[in-house]
Amino acid sequence: MSTPFPFTAVVGQDDLRLALLLNAVSPAVGGVLVRGEKGTAKSTAVRALSALLPEVAVVPGCRFSCDPARPDAECPDGPHEPGNGSARPARMVELPVGASEDRLVGALDIERALAEGVKAFEPGLLADAHRGILYVDEVNLLHDHLVDLLLDAAAMGASYVEREGVSVRHASKFLLVGTMNPEEGELRPQLLDRFGLTVEVAASREPDQRVEVVRRRLAYDDDPAGFATRWADEEAAVRQRIVAARELLPSVRLGDGALRQIAATCAAFEVDGMRADIVMARTATALAAWAGRTEVSAEDVRQAALLALPHRRRRNPFDAPGLDEDKLDETLEEFSGSGDSGDSGNDDEPDPDGPGGGGGQPPSSDGPEADGGSGAQPEAGDGGEPQASGAGSGEQAAARASEPFRTKVLSVPGLGDGAAGRRSRARTEHGRTTGARRPRGALTKLHLAATVQAAAPHQRARGRSGPGLVVRRDDLRQATREGREGNLVLFVVDASGSMAARQRMSAVKGAVLSLLLDAYQRRDKVGLVTFRGSAAEVALPPTSSVDAAAARLETLPTGGRTPLAAGLLRAHEVLRVERLRDPARRALVVVVTDGRATGGPEPVALARRAARLFAAEGVASVVVDCESGPVRLGLAGQLAGELGGTAVTLDELRADSIAGLVKDVQRRAA
Repeated sequence: MSTPFPFTAVVGQDDLRLALLLNAVSPAVGGVLVRGEKGTAKSTAVRALSALLPEVAVVPGCRFSCDPARPDAECPDGPHEPGNGSARPARMVELPVGASEDRLVGALDIERALAEGVKAFEPGLLADAHRGILYVDEVNLLHDHLVDLLLDAAAMGASYVEREGVSVRHASKFLLVGTMNPEEGELRPQLLDRFGLTVEVAASREPDQRVEVVRRRLAYDDDPAGFATRWADEEAAVRQRIVAARELLPSVRLGDGALRQIAATCAAFEVDGMRADIVMARTATALAAWAGRTEVSAEDVRQAALLALPHRRRRNPFDAPGLDEDKLDETLEEFSGSGDSGDSGNDDEPDPDGPGGGGGQPPSSDGPEADGGSGAQPEAGDGGEPQASGAGSGEQAAARASEPFRTKVLSVPGLGDGAAGRRSRARTEHGRTTGARRPRGALTKLHLAATVQAAAPHQRARGRSGPGLVVRRDDLRQATREGREGNLVLFVVDASGSMAARQRMSAVKGAVLSLLLDAYQRRDKVGLVTFRGSAAEVALPPTSSVDAAAARLETLPTGGRTPLAAGLLRAHEVLRVERLRDPARRALVVVVTDGRATGGPEPVALARRAARLFAAEGVASVVVDCESGPVRLGLAGQLAGELGGTAVTLDELRADSIAGLVKDVQRRAA
């Protein structure tokens, strides 16, 4: 077993470490979502936390980690009699992004359940994580149905496995920690709310701190066991502090003044529902216990707001989470007169281990050497906004996008097999049942009627004598289901001089932004190819981060000739490469142009030949016609014909005007 990196050796990242420690003190806080760029110690800090948690007492032989003092009455391995148990370290269970539903919740042997009436159950990761940590790296890439199961278990404290009327239930209470890189896409807003706290992390720009990160990482890699030994005293001190804070927690008083500040803060930031108020109250109480106090202070409330509210406030999909701290301070000051919340808690301590007010951290900079958990830091420019490229002749400053509007769905015709999403029809594991087939591999979704129908003719030959149905493996039938998939929406945007009229480009960007919003809601991957001057470029390779596409669009300059063929050929190459990486994900190409083609020999003929490549491969496409003025050449419509797609004007792209567009796309592709 590998030696984990010491938690107290992580350099910096005070908010991340504090949020994890508060959940260790009070698991009722509800877990942590850690957002940040790559190489910022997210995974390292989470994995290191498990070594600090106190040991748990379990019933010997119970696969579901029942507490011997209060065993679960419905435990599948029970019933257990209350008594002495055995102690073991708290577990940290990792949920892989590609895990199956059976791996998460457990598997029920349907064949034995039907034939013998036996509930043969193999526990999943939710059972393993009971009374420990469940860690989901890249939680934003987890399939929606798995996230739903995960968060339902976190909310109810139990996991239910139900298959065709046969059900198993077991306790599943765990500290839920998720990490994500926002560049790879966001979580749905309703799922964000299920995480108690959220933390934004970034790599330090201080050279001295970065040097210390590298020094500690190298020391750990050279001798993990020796490195951990050098930090053993610091680890033990934090472990003891967690135990002391847990014991103090029931004695902490949350006064009416602090409660009024919590309620006023949640109201001021317009958070939905009451979960934010409850999480803030639990977090403020945990902060006081962590600082060794029995009274919640105003500073505890402020720190709780900074951890519990950023991901809950109302915001547009492309807005980054965060709080206006000036507004927060004004709200707390306005409701600070009740007296119960105290001033700042400084009379009870200062805490020598870190910042005051209950948010202290274990020492990390004065001890031995250890790593911030990430020797690798983002390369320069990662995640930043692109600069205007090639300030060539005739280039104009980037125009701002007009106000986005609601669009209706553009879907890819046919039936796909791609990743779960909300755009086009697909064969999926979840959705409405459309038929049955013999299982290929393990049975996951039983089609009961088809299974009974297959087994029924053989009952006499199999010697059936009782009421039970004699079922063999060959009788089992897998349900086939139809749901929705996410697609790759590749935008090919004309940024040439013919599009450079400021009002027109503003409208074009508003239309593309509206389609990006739609892609965000439908869980698509997006890519952005632009063309102007003498060439085309991939402004954004295919990604799940719609935010990144919106940022690239905002800074898109215009000017120069119109190399339409180059834009189409570059888009075709992007699709070819992406098809090798993700062959099941189907593409929808959205070309935003007025249809003009200039520059080079025979630009129009070359553009038409490039367009026919898409038609020959059956790629679904839509041309957004940006031509304006009293005299229109209809070039965008001709381009759509060569692509085998359909054309729609900017005005037709809005709301109800687009209603017939999907039917037109499907009719042309049929």
